[in-house]
Amino acid sequence: MRRKLTLWARFCLVLALLPSQTASVAVMSVDLGSEWMKVAIVKPGVPMEIALNKESRRKTSVAVCLKENERLFGDGALGVSVKNPKFVYRHLQSLLGKKHDNPQVAVYQKRFPEHHLVTDASRGTVLFSNSEEMQYSPEELLGMVLNYSRGLAQDFAEQPIKDAVITVPAFFNQAERRAVLQAAQMAGVKVLQLINDNMAVALNYGVFRRKDINSTAQNIMFYDMGSGSTTATIVTYQTVKTKESGSQPQLQIRGLGFDRSLGGFEMELRLQDHLATLFNEQKKTKKDVRENHRAMAKLLKEAQRLKTVLSANAEYMAQVEGLLDDMDFKAKVTRVEFETLCADLFERVPGPVQEALSSAEMSLDEIEQVILVGGSTRVPKVQEVLLKAVGKEELGKNLNADEAAAMGAVYKAAALSKAFKVQPFLVIEATVFPIQVEFTREVEEDGSRSLKHKKRILFQRMTSYPMRKVITFNCYTDDFAFHINYGDLSFLGQEDLSVFGSLNLTTVQLSGVGSSFQKHTGAESKGIKAHFNMDESGMLLLDRVESVFETIVEEEESTLTKLGNTISSLFGGGSSEPNANVTEPVQDEEVHPESVKEQEEAAPQEEKQEPEEKVAPTQEKTEGVDRKADPQDEKEGAKSGEAKITEEAAKTEAEKKAKPQKKIKISENVAVELQVKDILNPNFEAIATSNKKLQDLTDRDLEKQEREKTLNSLEAFLFETQDKMYQEEYQAVVLEEEKEAIMAKLSQVSAWLDEDGYSASTKELQEKLQDLRKLCKAMFFRVEERRKWPGHLATLESTLNSSSFFLRSAKLEPEDDRIFTDVELKTLEKVINETTTWKNNTVAEQEKSSPTERPVLLSKEIESKWALLDREVNYLLNKAKFAKPKPKVNNSTTSESSSSKANSSKMEEKVILPKEETKDEEGAEVPQEEPPIKEPTGQNTDSPSQSQPTDKTASTEPTEKNQSENHIGDEL
Repeated sequence: MRRKLTLWARFCLVLALLPSQTASVAVMSVDLGSEWMKVAIVKPGVPMEIALNKESRRKTSVAVCLKENERLFGDGALGVSVKNPKFVYRHLQSLLGKKHDNPQVAVYQKRFPEHHLVTDASRGTVLFSNSEEMQYSPEELLGMVLNYSRGLAQDFAEQPIKDAVITVPAFFNQAERRAVLQAAQMAGVKVLQLINDNMAVALNYGVFRRKDINSTAQNIMFYDMGSGSTTATIVTYQTVKTKESGSQPQLQIRGLGFDRSLGGFEMELRLQDHLATLFNEQKKTKKDVRENHRAMAKLLKEAQRLKTVLSANAEYMAQVEGLLDDMDFKAKVTRVEFETLCADLFERVPGPVQEALSSAEMSLDEIEQVILVGGSTRVPKVQEVLLKAVGKEELGKNLNADEAAAMGAVYKAAALSKAFKVQPFLVIEATVFPIQVEFTREVEEDGSRSLKHKKRILFQRMTSYPMRKVITFNCYTDDFAFHINYGDLSFLGQEDLSVFGSLNLTTVQLSGVGSSFQKHTGAESKGIKAHFNMDESGMLLLDRVESVFETIVEEEESTLTKLGNTISSLFGGGSSEPNANVTEPVQDEEVHPESVKEQEEAAPQEEKQEPEEKVAPTQEKTEGVDRKADPQDEKEGAKSGEAKITEEAAKTEAEKKAKPQKKIKISENVAVELQVKDILNPNFEAIATSNKKLQDLTDRDLEKQEREKTLNSLEAFLFETQDKMYQEEYQAVVLEEEKEAIMAKLSQVSAWLDEDGYSASTKELQEKLQDLRKLCKAMFFRVEERRKWPGHLATLESTLNSSSFFLRSAKLEPEDDRIFTDVELKTLEKVINETTTWKNNTVAEQEKSSPTERPVLLSKEIESKWALLDREVNYLLNKAKFAKPKPKVNNSTTSESSSSKANSSKMEEKVILPKEETKDEEGAEVPQEEPPIKEPTGQNTDSPSQSQPTDKTASTEPTEKNQSENHIGDEL
């Protein structure tokens, strides 16, 4: 019976790797938010766990500090942002996939005026410029953050990690998703999949509630308000049947609504501006605090803390020391004031909910529960407005609002990795923005030819993916071009449309179409087929374009087929009618979904082709086979048999002339040239430059870490050794001359360290440290040995005592019961004597030697001595453990004469032996049952001298009992 697993064990990941692949099997996920990121890992023995950063926190700020020769991340970067905000880069997500003229870039510049944003001449995107030498793109900065996150995961997992699943907002378009993939490539991270953060949350919710999912659909809404944006997602959970693994749970995205700019960061900016106003009203200085970047960075940090505190308290006293011109700031802010400042933001809270319901074509009555996700949903006013909008009794808070996406993404990473096995959980994503194909072609109207622009929807809004689709162009016989653009985006607001970017994705130029038609002039064209793929990451790919033709050829029959057809015709079996041919429909630029096997035909239809000559079996032949022979007509049958065979042969000859025909498809690949229209991909030279730039920074960080580690080790060695020179145990083992030499060297290195050491290279620091360790090595060795002596000698003495006791016990065993041989016992005795002699002599010699000399009694030798004793004793113990006891022979004596023995031998087959008694587990005697039938074997099986006891009870029966039974046998 299958054992029922617990909830935790049910979702444990089982390692399934070959031994050669166990070097690095861990995978990671990065929940990449606009302000914070969470890193989770899966490794053997650790099913799913959040990786802690260097400050032992479960989330890390998405910030990077680049200041001269220093690069910091996380809390270190945030600490610098208060002092030098222009060197700290954060909230990078809003700049990904954006051109410099995008309104979102202007909003970023307004929020962070300390940064200088310039245009990338080659791509038109944004660059952070501190100087002509220090210019970084948002992708490069994000690549640094991802590389840092991988380092955190590797330190936590204690093994290398390369594979990762990264979360992105569900409203990210194609350009923004490509930017994340480019950043991961620069960081050296292999992206298994880009997963939408709402899908990761839904997956985490479903995985740990698998038992609650059944065939009845359950609709759940996840309301996620983070730092930079808000999304509302409607997810349907239910079990479905699959061919591979039977009934499995499935989640499907049914509806989605979002607000790109509604989040906690906008609330913090409102509080920052309010604090700046309060400070200016106090008129502690003539300067405007808004013009000082450092002061505004301090106010933003205080505003972040203020928002958190006001979520739990009605009022709070905000205070900043030395805000401007060494003037402190202190002011009271209430929750009412905070809600008034953000009143227009709270009015936008229900917007994503209504948009999600509209896209899913559902009502609120069909939603069973609304679950909160994201840190900003902790604001009381957000919950109040949302609860009123959804009309539920309460909002679901049974999900970890901060870590749900990271845990769902790492579960997906484990499922995609070949190193782990997870229980299947089917997921169906949905496209947020429709994508269409546009092209022009010549049409004839009223006797004149003109160009007509046409559109074909490739992926509708909320279409499931991953999915492959094929679009067929039937009216082109020469090279042409078509365009891939976004479809109808009327559901977006004006603000979202303005920051969306280019609506044109790619222009596809085809070449080789005309040559393919010239090559296959005799074949029928089935159109130009373009194969598209929307992969798991939501990226649209053009797999290939091919020109398809169809031609009719005669099917050649093999010799065996011809022979089989002849025999079948003679005996009335089968039919020579060819099967129906399956052909591809000819439709005008229709889009057909491609099947799982990527079949070339989108929606196959059957067309039957009538053969030129249809040959069917005749009625006479059928009756000749089925009916019984009449005895009176035997002669007539014999005469007509030859005529029938001649007739069938003639029919077979006619069938040979009518050879079957079939349609075959010919595919000719067409050359494709893609022209990206939204955001250009960086060229190979730019990618190489970015990779080198990031690698140089990484190498510099590693070198800096190594130098700091060496410097700390040198400082620690100096302080500890100087302190040890005044301790009694060190003074006892060192000569005065040696002590003076060590102290002089320590003073010399300490003085060098104060003057030139902090600017010295790593190599110089390592050389100084090695010289000191070499000088003090003998002193440290003598002290360490003297520390180990008491414990080691006690262990050796205990081992000698136990070994001697074991030897005495073994010698006291009777010879008949002795398990060990004399050689084995003598070997153990020899080892005990030699070890005892060595210990006594070495200890005595050590007592005579000076403490300042090299010790004669060494801890390693003591360890080897007791290890030798343990080995000898363990060998004998293992032998005793598996030894079998020697059988005891019962010698029965009798006073009968030889004649009586002869009579006894004649009657030995009739001797009745006593029933042996055994003891059960509780010690009670249980009589053994004799077999109902005992077959003779030709031997005296009942003789006591031939039978051996099979258990302890039988072997210890009294001899008198055996003798009395023997006398009974004699009497018989």
